[in-house]
Amino acid sequence: MSLIGTLIWWLFGGLVEAIGWFILGIAWSITIIGIPVGLQRFIGALTLMPFNATVVSTGGAGSFLLNIVWFFLGGLVMWASHVFWGLLLSITIIGIPFGRQHFKLAALSLSPFGKQIN
Repeated sequence: MSLIGTLIWWLFGGLVEAIGWFILGIAWSITIIGIPVGLQRFIGALTLMPFNATVVSTGGAGSFLLNIVWFFLGGLVMWASHVFWGLLLSITIIGIPFGRQHFKLAALSLSPFGKQIN
């Protein structure tokens, strides 16, 4: 059943979102200054298998500053994309669990620095 749920997730936005996270991660990693931001983009691996994963905040002042930069240079776009998919999927009862995962990823896309995935 988990395999079927993951395949459905990929069909309804998960794969598109994961590709977006990875492409932006590669683009950020081209420059030396952008490598920390690019590496954080690879947190998008969670987008491939979001079920049973939790996001834990580790915080810090450096994380706060990087999250501000992140918000304006890509985080807002990823947030809007996840919210769009979440709202679209939440229209039906069957799509609600998938929409909830998009909302979880939307929160992560606003401030990924200082976060750890368990």
